[in-house]
Amino acid sequence: MIFRDFARGPGSVRLVLEFGARRGLPAGRLLAGSGIGLAQLDDPECRLLGGQELRVIGNLLRALGHPPGLGLEMGRHYTFSTFGLWGYGLLNNPTMGDALAWALRFVGLSFAYCSIRFARRGDLAVLHYAPPPGLSAALGRFVAERDMAASANLLREVGGEDFRLSAFELKAGRGRVFSRPADPPRPGGAEPSFRGAAYRLAFPAGFLARRLPHADPLTLSLCERLCREQLERQRVLPDAAQAARDYLSSSDSGVPPSLGALADALHTSERTLKRRLGRAGASFRALAAQERAALAARLVGEERDSLSRVAERMGYASLSSFSQAFRRWHGVPPSAFRRGARGDGPSGVSGSYST
Repeated sequence: MIFRDFARGPGSVRLVLEFGARRGLPAGRLLAGSGIGLAQLDDPECRLLGGQELRVIGNLLRALGHPPGLGLEMGRHYTFSTFGLWGYGLLNNPTMGDALAWALRFVGLSFAYCSIRFARRGDLAVLHYAPPPGLSAALGRFVAERDMAASANLLREVGGEDFRLSAFELKAGRGRVFSRPADPPRPGGAEPSFRGAAYRLAFPAGFLARRLPHADPLTLSLCERLCREQLERQRVLPDAAQAARDYLSSSDSGVPPSLGALADALHTSERTLKRRLGRAGASFRALAAQERAALAARLVGEERDSLSRVAERMGYASLSSFSQAFRRWHGVPPSAFRRGARGDGPSGVSGSYST
């Protein structure tokens, strides 16, 4: 769970906002619920949690209607300048293989969400990508596409103009977000496959020995020391309650992840997690209820789906049962809340969450 272990700079969120602005989405709409202010994004010393950026990405996906291939489009905008010191260090490695090892060693300084694994398969160098657990299908697909497309960009910049990927495979799945877009980009010069068994990209292993033209051992040594120091500064050790909120907020599914899934994500046992939450004055059940209530308010307020469809997405068998739960959470039925969100009347949100 590398993205939960390290904070990150504001550059990636800025790219998401710029990407949304080109599609007519105001920054305020994309930042809603993330706890990020616009002024923070102009501060190079600002550090954000991964869950905050995931909330911004989730807002983007919902606003655009979850179009297929959006992560591929987004990933094309990630270049060396996006990554600062981490990207600069790549260029100063002696070979492309050394640069790849560097990238994976200091991946906590990138904006990746996937766990990335390298393997040599005969004449191919293969990178495998695994989205973090607990994300919705749409969010998991987006971060996999984005991380892979960004990697293809960087490999192309390191490898030179003649570099070409041998394969760019996206995991097959059901639903619109897994379908092939009308005109998909070709990351790293490869035609993407949308029927893969996993997320992976591959290139000829011979490129690993390619010498890099800007390699400088003294600069590399300096970059390595600074990257180690930066990793330590950005390491995040949140309390259990904050970790649980971060995990729960990264999913826009109506059914919250289980305590066991959260414990696995934090590399601990359910018993230890319960004890840590208790010391923080929280419980998984209460935190899950708060996130569920917040998600319901967000879906109702967006007005993209009918109330019956929102009830279905939240896992309720009928609109009536969902309305009862919504009134318990927010003090008003969802229809009144939606009118208030439009400005047609008071929303009456109470801010209390019953379990």
